[in-house]
Amino acid sequence: MYRLTENSVTKAVEVDGQQLVIKVTADDDNLIVKVESGQLNDELLLLAYINEWFDVQRDLTPFYQQLSAHGSFGYMAKSFEGLRLMNIPGVFEALCWSIIGQQINLTFAYKLKRAMVEKYGTSTEIDGVKYFNFPKPAVIAALNVDDLKAMQFSKQKADYIINAAKLFEAGEISKSQLLGLSIDDRFKALVAIKGVGIWTANYVMMKSLNDTSGIPHGDVGLLKALEDHALIKDRKDAKAIAGIFSQFEGWESYLVHYLWRSLAVPKA
Repeated sequence: MYRLTENSVTKAVEVDGQQLVIKVTADDDNLIVKVESGQLNDELLLLAYINEWFDVQRDLTPFYQQLSAHGSFGYMAKSFEGLRLMNIPGVFEALCWSIIGQQINLTFAYKLKRAMVEKYGTSTEIDGVKYFNFPKPAVIAALNVDDLKAMQFSKQKADYIINAAKLFEAGEISKSQLLGLSIDDRFKALVAIKGVGIWTANYVMMKSLNDTSGIPHGDVGLLKALEDHALIKDRKDAKAIAGIFSQFEGWESYLVHYLWRSLAVPKA
């Protein structure tokens, strides 16, 4: 779990099996990473984690060129310059988060996730503050539905999450396995999991599997943002929505991210 301040983020992470707490700050040109707790055995592995988490190695120039050429999105290239798609390196965590977030508001979803993490995750305490790692699949797989229902999970979501944990624990699905598949086959593997539909699979692919073409179809926030930009009148107009994203081939997930951001930042 994170601790955010105006200029930094502190987070518990697992790198090569090692539990660390890291603090990330930035200057004009660099991210500065400090290990606050734990033993770092390989700096390159931590660097790889940071690169994935912040997507720092991706050149956004082509995306900004496409935004600038678009009548409705042109302002984003300047207003949101430097905004990157923050990833969830742990695919089990990404999958659980997307299941938790199905058809409920974000505030309640965060409450559910926090309750599960604080009860079943490991933690490191620094200066009186606890930093939690997301629970291991083995821990969640050993639960029963009533354990999560006691935290206000619905019976259905509890069942979905425990079932997913069992698949990860049994080695039937993993991040390395998914990354070894084509994009189409990744999608098929995800939707084959109980409780995972189109929205959930695309969310996991864009947030944890480095797929910049993922679109969480049907996402309420995404549809509202498209309405706010006067690009759709009917949220079920799949043809119009597909036409918008077809102009950003290979950058669909980034456009989703920027549209979500537009909901919180008034158009300049």
